[in-house]
Amino acid sequence: MAADPSVPTAEGPGEGDLSLHLLGGFRLLHATAHIVVPRGLQRVIALIGLRPGATRSQLAGLLWPDVSEERALSSLRTALWRLRQDPCCPMVVAGDTVRLSPAVRLDVDDLVGTAERVRNGDDPRTTAGALVAGRHDLLPGWYDDWVLLDRERLRQLRLHMLEQVSAQHLAAGRHGEALEAALEAMAAEPLRETPHRLVVRIHLAEGNAFEAVHAFYVYRDLLRRELRLEPSPAMSALLDDTLAPIRAATRPAVGRDTAIRPSPAGRRT
Repeated sequence: MAADPSVPTAEGPGEGDLSLHLLGGFRLLHATAHIVVPRGLQRVIALIGLRPGATRSQLAGLLWPDVSEERALSSLRTALWRLRQDPCCPMVVAGDTVRLSPAVRLDVDDLVGTAERVRNGDDPRTTAGALVAGRHDLLPGWYDDWVLLDRERLRQLRLHMLEQVSAQHLAAGRHGEALEAALEAMAAEPLRETPHRLVVRIHLAEGNAFEAVHAFYVYRDLLRRELRLEPSPAMSALLDDTLAPIRAATRPAVGRDTAIRPSPAGRRT
C-alpha cells in the first residue's frame, strides 16, 4: 500500500489520521491522500472494519469460504503480514483478534452513531448529518455474502433513521425539515410505504389537502404499476376526513344516474 503521490500531504505516510470509507466504495485515506490498496487486501481491511474484534478463524472463514480452514488461515496470515509491512497499516492485532486501529475513522461507524443518537431521542436539529449519512450503499459491486448482509442491515438502519427524523420534525411542527427527511427516505426506497405516509401526513398538517391527495395517488399508481398492490388501510385512512366531503357530494349524483336508464327499446323507464 502507498499514498497516492498525485495528492500532496504535509505529513509522513505513517502520521496523521487515517479514514476508511466503505459506503459508496472502498477508499482508505491518509488525511486527503488516497492510499492505493490491492483488491485482495481491500476485502481483508473492509471485513476487519465491519467485524471489529473478530477472531482469525472467523475472518478466514468469511473471506475464503470455499477452501479448507487450514488454507484459509494461511491466506489470512499472508494478507495480515503484507498489511503490517506498510507504515499506513490501519489495523492492530491482539492475540487471536484483529481490529482497526483506534486512529482509523470508519464511515460506517459514523452512520451507526448518528442512527443511535436519533433513536435515543436527540433533537434532530443536532443530527443534521442524518440526511447525508449512509446516502450510498455499502461497497457497491461487491457480492460477498458478508457484504450483502451488512449492506441490507445498514440500508434498513438508515431508512428507519430518516423516518424517525421526519416524524420528530413533524411532531415539533417543523414541516419543511420533516418533508426533507421523508423525501430523502423515499429516494432511497421508492416503494416503501412509510415515507410516503409521512409525506401525506406532513401535507395535511400544513393544510395542503391537494398536495396530500396528490402524494397519495402518485404512490398508489406506483405501487399498482410495480407490484400490483394497493396502499395499506392505514395509509388510505389518512385521507378519510379529507375525501369524505367529496365522496358525500358524489353519492346523490350516482344515485340519479342509476335511477334513469334507457329501456332496451330506447324508451325511458
